[in-house]
Amino acid sequence: MKHSKVLIIGSGPAGYTAAIYTARAMLKPMMVQGTQPGGQLTITTDVENYPGFGDVIQGPWLMEQMQQQAKSVGTDIITDMIKSVDFGQRPFTAVGESGETYTADSVISTGAQARWLGIDSEKKFNGYGVSACATCDGFFFKDKTVLVVGGGNSAVEEALYLTNIASKVYLVHRRDSLRAEKILQDRLFSNPKVEVIWNSQIEEVIGNDDPLNVTGVKLKNTKDDFGLGTATVDVDGVFIAIGHDPATQIFKGQIEMDDENYIITRPDSTETNIPGVYAAGDVKDKTYRQAVTAAGMGCMAALEAEKYLAAKESLMKILGINCMNHDASMSVVDYSSGIGEVLWAAHAERYSKVKMIITLIGQ
Repeated sequence: MKHSKVLIIGSGPAGYTAAIYTARAMLKPMMVQGTQPGGQLTITTDVENYPGFGDVIQGPWLMEQMQQQAKSVGTDIITDMIKSVDFGQRPFTAVGESGETYTADSVISTGAQARWLGIDSEKKFNGYGVSACATCDGFFFKDKTVLVVGGGNSAVEEALYLTNIASKVYLVHRRDSLRAEKILQDRLFSNPKVEVIWNSQIEEVIGNDDPLNVTGVKLKNTKDDFGLGTATVDVDGVFIAIGHDPATQIFKGQIEMDDENYIITRPDSTETNIPGVYAAGDVKDKTYRQAVTAAGMGCMAALEAEKYLAAKESLMKILGINCMNHDASMSVVDYSSGIGEVLWAAHAERYSKVKMIITLIGQ
């Protein structure tokens, strides 16, 4: 079992920024990176809109720099994937797929994950010709024919990146126009290696079983009401770029979320309905979804966690409770209008010694 004052789940711009700030506050954070260290920027190639760089930079390189910075200031970076959490007791508990248990006094959750088509053949060939990361897997398709699914910025960026590697790139979109920024569309349409297939979606990924590899896709015309408009396209690789979902499945039933499974936080805050648990970046943001805004929210979450832990430690000292005694845990902490009403499950004999309504936050 590993314990820290702060546990950060996820390792994108929000997670690394939260790690840097909490580490510099001497909170010795643990970060569990998840299955995609670096988050969505690892599947972004040219980054032109992150402040501070005069030239175009690469998304994976930027995330490597953030990781190095977080580590250099004292973050314990752990390669694992959190599969369950328990916010009903304190310290908070998280269990990784490795079997390791992590406990923390405060938790910061970040990140999103690739959205898949959800067809059986996609799952069958995932890792054997089907991918959601051109930057990660494009190298394997040098001078081959590939296909990208999607119509937003991510899909167009993936397609453009792959033109540097593959001999031919198809972009398949279910509508007759793209959602991507116009500058990206202009680059796409002017690239001779790219062919856009409109009003189509993948019905099946086709390939061999021994060894597993992709040989093509069966496409269905989205405007054909009779199901007759199908076509087969020969490709060696398929890249899914249809967006991402917030990485919040493990929090269902414990944290308030909206109908799209984004975590709900207080206005102008990253605090969830559970004091001590914070959400930053794409787990809560479905409007901006930018690296720079995610980093800003990571900073907010770190500062709020630091303030929360300082207030908790001050109260424990007032009550004469050893701060390292995790049995002396808060059963209810309700931060409303900056007032913390604290009921302690343990050490009830001290309850009468101190007024239990104490100004903790926002004064």
